[in-house]
Amino acid sequence: MKLSKSCVAAALVLGSVLAVTSAHAQKKYGPGASDTEIKIGQTIPYSGPASAYGTIGKAEAAYFQWINDQGGVNGRKITFVSLDDGYNPAKTVEQTRRLVEQEEVLLLFQSLGTPTNSAIHKYVNAKKVPHILLATGATKWSDPKNFPWTMGFNPTYQSEGRIYAQYILKNHPNAKLAVLYQNDDFGKDYVIGLKSVLGDKAASMIVKEVTYEVTDPTIDSQVVALKASGADTLLTFATPKFAAQTIRKVSEIGWKPLHILTNVSASVGAVLTPAGLDKSKDIVTAAYLADPTEPEVRKEAAFKVWENWMKKYYPAGDPNDQLNLYGYAAAASLVHILKACGDDLSRENVMKVAANLKDVEIPMLLPGIRLNTSANDFGPIAEMRLAKFDGTRWVLFGDLLSGR
Repeated sequence: MKLSKSCVAAALVLGSVLAVTSAHAQKKYGPGASDTEIKIGQTIPYSGPASAYGTIGKAEAAYFQWINDQGGVNGRKITFVSLDDGYNPAKTVEQTRRLVEQEEVLLLFQSLGTPTNSAIHKYVNAKKVPHILLATGATKWSDPKNFPWTMGFNPTYQSEGRIYAQYILKNHPNAKLAVLYQNDDFGKDYVIGLKSVLGDKAASMIVKEVTYEVTDPTIDSQVVALKASGADTLLTFATPKFAAQTIRKVSEIGWKPLHILTNVSASVGAVLTPAGLDKSKDIVTAAYLADPTEPEVRKEAAFKVWENWMKKYYPAGDPNDQLNLYGYAAAASLVHILKACGDDLSRENVMKVAANLKDVEIPMLLPGIRLNTSANDFGPIAEMRLAKFDGTRWVLFGDLLSGR
C-alpha cells in the first residue's frame, strides 16, 4: 500500500511546528492558553471494561511530548491532562467538570466513548468548550446546528454500517445476517446505518439481532443464540473486550460465518491476538488507517517516522497495535488545528478552524482519505476501504467507499 508523498512529508515535518503568525496579528486567548502554554483535556478508560483503549491516551501524550520537544505549537507547549473515567458515564461527568472548572482547559480532545460523551454533551455545549475529535463515531457528534461545540473524529458508525451493507448487497445478496451490538448509541448507530442501505431487504436478510450490556461479564449466550438462528453472516458491533470474546466463542462452537467486525475493534494487538490469530482468520472490517503490520506500509518513509517515534516516545506501547497509530493520527490532527489557529487561541476560533478543514492529509491515514469539515458537516472522515484478516495482518481489497 503506497502512502502519498504529501502524507510522508507531513509525517516528517509535523514535529517542526515552530512557525508563528504575523507579528501584527492580535493575540487572543481562551482559558488554558497563553504565550507559553496550551492546556487540553481528555477523559479515557485506563481502567474498566474498555481499558484496551487506554493505550490511545498514552500514545497521544507521547505525541504531544514529541511536539513539545520540537518547541511546541507556534512556540507554546502543550499541557495534556488525560483522566481515567473507566468508561463510566457518571465518572466522565465528574472528570469533565474537573477539566473544565478546575483545570480550565482550552478544549476537550479525543474523549472516548459514545455513552460517556453523551453524558457530557449538553454540559460542554452549554459551557461553550470545544469538544473535538472525539474517539467515537456516533452520528450525533455531527450536529452543528444543535451542538456547535462538539465534533467527532472517527468515520461515523452509521457511515461504517452503510459501507458493510454496500459490501453485503454486492457480494452476498442472499446472506442471512446475525447482528450482535452494544445496547447503546454506539451499537444502535451501526444497525441504523446497516438497515438504511439494506432497505426493504433488511427484514428478510436479518434473521437475528442480539444486544449486550457493557457490564455483562461475557457474551457467550448471545453468540450461541445467533448461531442457532441459522445465520451465515455475523456482524459484530462491539468494543474490544467483547469483540475478542465473540471471536473466541464463534470458534469454540464451530460456527463458520462470514464475520464482519467493527473497525474500532480491529486492532491486531488489542483484539485479534488475545482472541487468537488463527480464530480471527478471514474476518472482514473497514479501515481508514494504515495497518502497522502490513509489509508494504512498513517500507514507507512515513512508517519509519512512526516506528522511530514509537521506540523513542512510547517504548512500552505495542507497535503492532493500531490503537497506538490511531492516537498518533488523532494527535497530529489536533496539532494541525492548533497551528492553524495561530495567535487566536480563543475557544471560538478553535471551533471555527476545526469546522473548516479542507483536504487535510494526516500521517498514516490510508491514501485518498483526508479530513474535511464544513459549517454543516462535522464529520472529518467518511471514506473507508474494506480489509480481510489473513491470519497475520489485514489485507485491503476493493476501492474507497463513502458512507456519507
